[in-house]
Amino acid sequence: MRKNKTMSPHLENIISLLPETPGVYQYFNKEGMLIYVGKAKNLKKRVSSYFTKTHDSPKTAILVRQIADIQYIVVETESDALLLENNLIKKNQPRYNVMLKDGKTYPWLCITKEEFPRVFKTRRTFKLAEFFGPYSFVYSLNTLLELIHELYPVRKCKIPMNSDKIAAKKYKICLEYHIKNCKGVCCGLQSKEDYNQMIAEIRTIARGHSNLISEFLLNQMYILAADQKFEEAQLLKEKYEAILKYQTKTIITTINDDNLDVFAFEKDENSVYINMLKIVKGAVIQSFTIEYKKQIEESDEDIFAMGIMELRNRFQSNSRKIIVPFLPDYEIDGVEFIVPKKNGTDNKKLLDLSLKNVKQYRKDKYNQAEKLNVGQRNFKMLNEIKELLHLPALPHCIDCFDNSNIAGSDAVAACVVFKDLKPSKNDYRKYIIQNADTQDDYGSMSEVVRRRYSRMIEEKSALPDLIIADGGKGQMEAIRRVVEDELRLKIPIAGLAKNRQHRTNELLFGFPPKVVGLKPTDRIFKLMTQIQDEVHRFAITFHRDKRSKNQTKSELQSIKGIGEKAQNQLLLAFKSIKRIKETPLTDLAKIVGQSRAEQVYNYFQIKN
Repeated sequence: MRKNKTMSPHLENIISLLPETPGVYQYFNKEGMLIYVGKAKNLKKRVSSYFTKTHDSPKTAILVRQIADIQYIVVETESDALLLENNLIKKNQPRYNVMLKDGKTYPWLCITKEEFPRVFKTRRTFKLAEFFGPYSFVYSLNTLLELIHELYPVRKCKIPMNSDKIAAKKYKICLEYHIKNCKGVCCGLQSKEDYNQMIAEIRTIARGHSNLISEFLLNQMYILAADQKFEEAQLLKEKYEAILKYQTKTIITTINDDNLDVFAFEKDENSVYINMLKIVKGAVIQSFTIEYKKQIEESDEDIFAMGIMELRNRFQSNSRKIIVPFLPDYEIDGVEFIVPKKNGTDNKKLLDLSLKNVKQYRKDKYNQAEKLNVGQRNFKMLNEIKELLHLPALPHCIDCFDNSNIAGSDAVAACVVFKDLKPSKNDYRKYIIQNADTQDDYGSMSEVVRRRYSRMIEEKSALPDLIIADGGKGQMEAIRRVVEDELRLKIPIAGLAKNRQHRTNELLFGFPPKVVGLKPTDRIFKLMTQIQDEVHRFAITFHRDKRSKNQTKSELQSIKGIGEKAQNQLLLAFKSIKRIKETPLTDLAKIVGQSRAEQVYNYFQIKN
C-alpha cells in the first residue's frame, strides 16, 4: 500500500491487518463518533483505496481527513455485507452515508383482522390489519377494489361486529343489504364460514394470484354445467369474466410465469431515485420509489445495490430474477440479474414501466415542492415573463386597465395591481370617466392612465414594471401616448386581444405591437388571462353598482320637492327604494320631516 502522509500509524497498522474477504467497515472520528459505514468484497483493497487515491469529491476528501479509527465485521458473502451495511446505516445514520428518504405515501389495500374483516383503501398503516401494496398507480388499486366489490359483497359498515352480538340480534339490516352490496352477515343471513371464505379469496387476489381464483371458478363452472345446474354456472361465469376483465387491466404478459422484481435507476446532482416493481404471476402487485440523498461521491453501482436490498427486504421478495438497467456492484446469492438490451421485449417493457414510475415520482416531488414554495414558483414565473418580453427588470408590479359602459352611460374604468403575481387589492382603483367622450374607449383609457400616473408622479409613488391593457393595438397605443409622449415615462406595455368570439387569444407586446408566441395552455398566457379576468370583474362590479345607484337616485329625483340632501338621508336610513316604499309615513317623517315624508309616501302609493 502506498503510504498516505496524513495517515496515522494507528490507521496504517489497522489497514495492514485487514483481511481480503467480504465485510463491512466503519469509520470513526477522533470523538469516537461513527461517520461512515461501507461494504466491501475485499475489505483490505476497499479501505486502502480511501488513503491511496486522490479524491475528486471535496466531501470525500473531508471524510478521509476525519477518520481516526476503523472497525470492521467479516461476513460470508457479498449479500451478507450488503444487508449488514444497510442495517447499520439505517440504525446509526452516519453523517457521510447516503440518507434514505421514503417515497410519498402511496395507498394500500387493507384487510382488517376482525372477526368479520373489512376491506378498503388507505394511506395509513396500523396494527390489527393486513396491508397489500403500496400502489403507486391509484388506478390499479381502484380497479382491484372494483373487482372485489363486484365479486364479494363484504360489509362496508364500521360497526364492531362479533358473533355474540349477531346471535343476540343487536344489529338491524341496512340499505347495503337491500341493494345487494352485502349479504346481511350482521343479522345472521350469511354464515361466518361463507364470509371468511370471501375474505380468503380476496386475500389471494390481493397477493397477485387472481389466476388461482379464475382457474377454480372455471373448473367449478364446468362441473355445474355438466350437472345441468346452469343458473349456478352462469353466476360463476360472471365472476370468471370479471376477473379476466381485471387481469386485462393490470397484468403485463411475460414470457415466463416466474415471479420477477424490476428496478429502475435515476439520479440528479444530489439524489438517487430507485423504483421497484414486484411482479407475481405476470401481475404488477407493488410499486414503490425511494430516494437516497448523496453525502459523498459513491458509485451508482454501490447505491443501486443498497436500494435493491432495501426494497426487497421491505416487501419480502424472494424472486430469483431481477430486471435492471445495469448490474449493481454486488451479487445476491441464487439471484439472476437481467439487463434487457433489445427494445420491444417483455423485459424491456417492464424496465420502461419501472422507469416511468421513477419519473412520475420526481415529477410529483417537484410539483409538491412548488406548492410548498409559492414564492419560489412565482419568482421563476417572473423570470420567464422578463425573458419572454425582454423586459429591463422583473415585473414585480403589474397594472392592468379596463373600461366599462353601456352605450356610453355610466362610463367607468378600473385598474387592478398584481405584486409578485398576487392580487394587491389595497392598490386597486376605480375611476368615473369625467372628460372623455364616454363612448370613446381609447379616450377613456387615455384619461384614466393620465389621472393614475400623474398622481403617482406627484406623490412620488413607485411606478409599475409592466402595464397590461384589456384590449388590442388601439388601447395599447392610447396608453403609450400618455405614458411616453405626455408623461415621459418608460414603462413596458402589453395588450390582451380578443377574437371574434370575444375570447382572449393573443398577447401583444412592443411598438408596433407584435403577437408573442404563446399557446392558450402556456402558464404565462394563463396568468395574463387571470389578471385580465380580475380587472374585468372589478370594472363590471363597479359599473353595476354605479348604474344601480343612479337608477335608484333617479326615482327619488322624480318626486317633487325632494332634493339631493333628502334623497341621501332616505337612502342612508333605508338602504333601498323597496324599503322606502314599504316604510310607514311616521317612520319616513322621522328622517325627512312630515311634509317631505307625505310627498314621498303619496308618490309611491299613487304609483302602486
